[in-house]
Amino acid sequence: MMRAGGRGRRVAVIALWFALVGVAWAETLTVATYNLENYVAANRVVEGVYREGYPKPEAAKAALRAVIKALDADVIALQEIGPRPYLEELRRDLKSEGVDYPYVEWIEAADTERHVAVLSRRAFTAVTKHVDLTFAYFGKEERVKRGLLEVRVASAGGEVALFVVHLKSRYTDRADDVESAKRRAGEAEAVRERVLRVFPEPEAVQARYLIVGDFNDGPGARPLRALSARGKTTIAEVLAAMDSRGETWTHFYRKEDSYSRVDYVLVSPRLKPAVVGGVAAIFDEAGVREASDHRPVVVRLDFGRWSSDVQPAR
Repeated sequence: MMRAGGRGRRVAVIALWFALVGVAWAETLTVATYNLENYVAANRVVEGVYREGYPKPEAAKAALRAVIKALDADVIALQEIGPRPYLEELRRDLKSEGVDYPYVEWIEAADTERHVAVLSRRAFTAVTKHVDLTFAYFGKEERVKRGLLEVRVASAGGEVALFVVHLKSRYTDRADDVESAKRRAGEAEAVRERVLRVFPEPEAVQARYLIVGDFNDGPGARPLRALSARGKTTIAEVLAAMDSRGETWTHFYRKEDSYSRVDYVLVSPRLKPAVVGGVAAIFDEAGVREASDHRPVVVRLDFGRWSSDVQPAR
């Protein structure tokens, strides 16, 4: 488990977290990314018994809804949601508990079981489902397994684009690609090229975008480097993120009793000045461990003190 050093830093993180979740900022947009851990029928251990094709337990679903309610995000990017009926079930149950996300998008790519989706309180100004992304993999052309979901919403600072990803897990049956690292890198590079096609000049005024999701890799790994820059072109910055205790992990791997950071928010150069505190936050309130093996990452954008005339930092 990774810990930030110094009491002062932890106090600052706690203050930032309260600002993120408890203060009503003018002209803000709050975005979260959350891997729901198999919100689908899957093989799993339930109450000590291994079950095949078993739905996510109701207790975990209830905890998940409580986390989503506490996040109070305007837009939530989801990973590991099942086919569309599972997403509609989640929306219905949230609404019955007073949490309404009237706008929703979902994508079906090469993976027909686990998908990415977006819940939003704001209407989408545009939606693009990039299911045609391919990359070279050991002499063959492969598709990005979960595709790339792009949605846009209006804000006081102009239209903001959100790219949602869920890169290949570390599971593999290939001895020549340990932990699927090469495949994940290929997926990330395909995503990068598409982002650059949509925003060929990442530092242009209109290039207001976030890249969020589960990258299944560490901060210094090739997928994060690929989506941060291509040559001398800065594409996006990986936002630092900690919880209220200064810890940075977002995923708990039960099998090995290990903690790591695999979930991220990346921000374009033009949008970075709008990020409150210049960082994201990792949600660590009650129930988060019961809801999923991942913890959500949340970022607040404040356009009340942001100007498109501000030049990106170099």
